[in-house]
Amino acid sequence: MGIDTGGTFTDLAAWDGQRLITRKVRSTPRDPSRAILRALEALAAEEVIHGSTVATNALLERKGVRTALVATRGFEDVLRIGRQHRKHLYDLLGEGRAEMAPPKWCYGVPERTLCDGTVETPVDPEEGRRLVEWLRRRRIESVAVCLLHSYANPESERAIGEALQEFSVSLSHQVLPEYREFERASTTFINAYVTPLMARYLGRLESALPELRLRIMQSNGGQIPVELARRSAIQTIQSGPAGGVLGAAAVARAAGFERIISFDMGGTSTDVSLYDRAPGYTQESEIGDFPVRIPILDIVSVGAGGGSIAWIDAAGALRVGPQSAGAEPGPVCYGKGEQVTVTDANLCLGRIDPSKFLSGRMKLDVDRASREMETFAAARGATAPEMAQAIVDVANASMERAIRRVSVERGLDPREFALVSFGGAGGLHACDLAERLDIGTILVPRHAGVLSALGMLAADCVRDYSQAVLGRAVEPAFDQMERRALEEFREMGFAAPVCERLVDLRYRGQSYEITVPWGEREQFDLRHRRMYGYCHAGRDVESVTARLRVTALTAAIDFGAPSPPESFSSTYVAAGWAAEEDGAGNVILRRRAAQ
Repeated sequence: MGIDTGGTFTDLAAWDGQRLITRKVRSTPRDPSRAILRALEALAAEEVIHGSTVATNALLERKGVRTALVATRGFEDVLRIGRQHRKHLYDLLGEGRAEMAPPKWCYGVPERTLCDGTVETPVDPEEGRRLVEWLRRRRIESVAVCLLHSYANPESERAIGEALQEFSVSLSHQVLPEYREFERASTTFINAYVTPLMARYLGRLESALPELRLRIMQSNGGQIPVELARRSAIQTIQSGPAGGVLGAAAVARAAGFERIISFDMGGTSTDVSLYDRAPGYTQESEIGDFPVRIPILDIVSVGAGGGSIAWIDAAGALRVGPQSAGAEPGPVCYGKGEQVTVTDANLCLGRIDPSKFLSGRMKLDVDRASREMETFAAARGATAPEMAQAIVDVANASMERAIRRVSVERGLDPREFALVSFGGAGGLHACDLAERLDIGTILVPRHAGVLSALGMLAADCVRDYSQAVLGRAVEPAFDQMERRALEEFREMGFAAPVCERLVDLRYRGQSYEITVPWGEREQFDLRHRRMYGYCHAGRDVESVTARLRVTALTAAIDFGAPSPPESFSSTYVAAGWAAEEDGAGNVILRRRAAQ
């Protein structure tokens, strides 16, 4: 089973070897495991692949555990200083970056490791005891240890880690053994900040499901054992959207499409990604003002979902999101909410059949949504239909910008791609967005509402390893990582995983790198020209980071397999589009030529 916990609904897709079973239930934000148990009722399973938002929500809402940062003395303020970038360059009153580690929770250790790995000043054994007392007085639960140049020699970090065994500890040479102090410290701190919460959540889930083998979805599109997710929660950031990209790609390939833009509109957010015969990855993402430097599927998220709340800003302009009504209280039409949302706007416009929502299992309150929409509109001098259409238009504009970010802003023409629309609300907006971007084909998967959960069933077991190699030979780093990877995969039950070597290269003197396959490093000039429009042929090229992606293939799922009959059928197709159904039950919309 694949289970995707979203902000509004929890989705389940189960495969028994012959057919697919899907379910969708209201999420339970206070304890996500309750919704999962409800979705699993009366279903027997051997294995569950779970995409969790526990780590992401804790980070965005600043609800992680009390976490301290331990750094080399003199570098305690690394998270506060960052790269000294300002969000709004000319805004003199603009807010700075959110602070996660206040100075009173930052500790400097008198030690020094040089960039070549030489230990100039070792850690004093007494320092560990002083640090433990310091942490106890501040009631710290989790500790992020990021010492200078530990990627070159982790000896000092290991010494600190051994002294802190009573705490949850994240060591930077284990989380991110790469150079760049701010990014390494930020990634390590975030992992320490959310890992105890994830460990407790997974513990509750395992206790409730003792018969199941539990695996967790990663942000890189692979699954990992629960034991690893319990130690390294940062790997689960964006795990739900990653499942959506995999599901969209699998369905699109089966339908004959190799170049797609995945458009996943759920209850809280919209996630888009470009799949050009292969998924796109990035090592540079940002969650809640802080960089997270881990391999992640290249996904752009915006706060525009079905539950996104409509509001008026200080300048009197209509805004939609990023605040969401979520599962509790939910949109007005769910019966409890009091602020109108995108779902309420679509309902008022007649785009949703209230009697068939969730295959008829959930009734929508049309009268309540209409009254609240009329009240919201009257205060702004508009009619309810005008305001509902304006809410949809504002949401569409936000989602259009997201699609342009993954296509136009990267030199790709969206007209050359098919739009794969899924998520609970995706089909309501796909035609509008395709028209805005002049996209001619839309693919609406048969199981669009639960495609992220379905994609988790297709996920292989994938792990990414990295090691800084500045000024050192690259081959020994690859050999060391491969030995470690093969041993770990054997322990997980995979005998013959596939290892892919990659390397970050740059011209000597540059401050940014390009990741290329190890066997194609001679083509660095060509890749640099393709990405930036120029190259420095003949200039020295240096290796910065060695990377290893290890994949163990899992059993294939038949995306065209039969499913239990459903009572729901779509009755709304936008004017100007022709709909056809392929052999697997997916709907393909093609734009009619202008008359």
